[in-house]
Amino acid sequence: MKVQEIMSRNVRSCGLGSNLAEAATLMWEGDCGVIPVTEEGSKVKGLITDRDICIAVATRHRRADEIGVGEVISGQVFGCRPEDDLRAALETMREHKVRRLPVIDKAGELQGMLSLNDIVLEAKEGRGRRGIGLEEVLDALKSISEHRLVAVAA
Repeated sequence: MKVQEIMSRNVRSCGLGSNLAEAATLMWEGDCGVIPVTEEGSKVKGLITDRDICIAVATRHRRADEIGVGEVISGQVFGCRPEDDLRAALETMREHKVRRLPVIDKAGELQGMLSLNDIVLEAKEGRGRRGIGLEEVLDALKSISEHRLVAVAA
């Protein structure tokens, strides 16, 4: 099964010049906890999460509308392509301990988002025998959920 078969296509994004309040509003309106940060049209430069916003506001002692998205994101993006096999995308999630991947075409343009939730629902619904099994998803979730300090100590 390919990523493009289950990815979310109507993805909201913000620019590097957006502020955290704008990003949070997009998340609220889109009922999501992460949005891609794009530049030059829809080239993905990073992701921002609701957690990033909360921590930035709490530690910088500034209002959300005073903090730029570009000040907060790491710029490190782990993604996948629409034509990638779903198992390869799940392995990327496992390896980098992330629950969501932007789906980016060969030109670097945002095509959608793939979440662990998308994969869980696919496995749960069992849309055919070429999908991913629940045990594979559970193994990946266990790996993703492992505390980073425990992983470093091991």
